[in-house]
Amino acid sequence: MMSFIDAHREDLGIEPICRELAVAPSSYREHAARLADPARRPARARRDDGMREHIKRVHENSFGLYGSRKVWHQLRREGISVARCTVERLMRSMGLAGIRRGKKTVTTVSNPKAPCPLDKVNREFRVARPNALWVVDFTYVHTWAGFVYVAFVIDAFARRIVGWKVSTSATAGFVLDALEQAIHARSPVPDDGLIHHSDRGVQYLAMNYTQRLAEANLVPSVGSVGDSYDNALAETINGLYKAEVIWRQRSWPSVSAVEMATLRWVHWYNEHRLFGPIGYIPPAEAEANYFAAIETLDMAA
Repeated sequence: MMSFIDAHREDLGIEPICRELAVAPSSYREHAARLADPARRPARARRDDGMREHIKRVHENSFGLYGSRKVWHQLRREGISVARCTVERLMRSMGLAGIRRGKKTVTTVSNPKAPCPLDKVNREFRVARPNALWVVDFTYVHTWAGFVYVAFVIDAFARRIVGWKVSTSATAGFVLDALEQAIHARSPVPDDGLIHHSDRGVQYLAMNYTQRLAEANLVPSVGSVGDSYDNALAETINGLYKAEVIWRQRSWPSVSAVEMATLRWVHWYNEHRLFGPIGYIPPAEAEANYFAAIETLDMAA
């Protein structure tokens, strides 16, 4: 309404336009004065301008993934005091929103005749330390050249991705490469009693894969086929990956494009992404806090 008056005041005059629009001329003049001198604007409007800059920065740093809840948590981590409802209001006015996850497509192909370890997790994915439970799964991506498969190994303690692999074929060797990366990065030892939990996919029950688990002193555990609850944590990470990386782009030209995007996302996810179940801190920070607490206890002892 004020912009309409601005556009036509020279031709029609302020008072006649205000009279037709049922706007007090004094209100318009105050509006014009605030445009000329921003210091006359209400304190809330000035605070909102500053907060919009912070919100825009946090949203952009998350690659446009964060909604108001995570933006609010990140601002609090930075020592910026603001109400969550204010963040919600300003994000709506700025046209900013977080990403939403879609439905999960089942990719598990099982062999009912294959010997299968028992489920040692029983849908309990909370553990007290790193290297207590790894969950694994893979998903697929459409590219111009065909399907590309992406496998993840996740440490359940802080939801940290400790191994991953992108491949053009969904073989046992493909998921084994992701496992090898995790073993190299984490160096599990027999005393860890590390449980490796998967679904009943043939890749995870293949002989070379199960042999490698035994060599690395990992305890195999397998859930039900097609039951997302039995491997819910891995399904969650797959869902985040698809929503935050894959579905944000209309098409993917090649396996290398998927691989580079996955590399960037895994680094950001581990080092910077706020994760609600671990207190809205990044997975790497959650693990660092755990080891710092252990070191403090050892020094005290």
